[in-house]
Amino acid sequence: MKNQLIRVGTIYIPVIEPSKSSDWYKDMLGASLNYLDEDKAIMNLADISLFLVKSPGESSNFRDVNGTERFILTYEVDGEDTLEAMHADFIELGMNVGEIENRGHAGRNFVFYDLDGNKFDVWSELSKEYKKKMEEESI
Repeated sequence: MKNQLIRVGTIYIPVIEPSKSSDWYKDMLGASLNYLDEDKAIMNLADISLFLVKSPGESSNFRDVNGTERFILTYEVDGEDTLEAMHADFIELGMNVGEIENRGHAGRNFVFYDLDGNKFDVWSELSKEYKKKMEEESI
């Protein structure tokens, strides 16, 4: 059977207070709120649905075999200039942001943390498939 998975539709992120976290995602990342109740907030960001699920202080971070804290996803931006501008904007907003890194592959990255300590990555390279899709849609 050929793989039929097309895209990531939803990511579940643990948060302490869905209402407060949804405000942070709106204010800091430009996410839009689709639904909010006591137990969850459903947000749209970067063509993905984020479920901010109430939890007792857990995070989505994990440690690899070497003890390094890892993130669950990487957001892509279009080029290093965009990455640098976003990095500066995040710092100006007072977000918890790491330094821009050269990880030995194409492009550059930096990490940031949300209000609840969930760690995310930003990479300066759009995937070839996504670039192609964007070009096709603009025609």
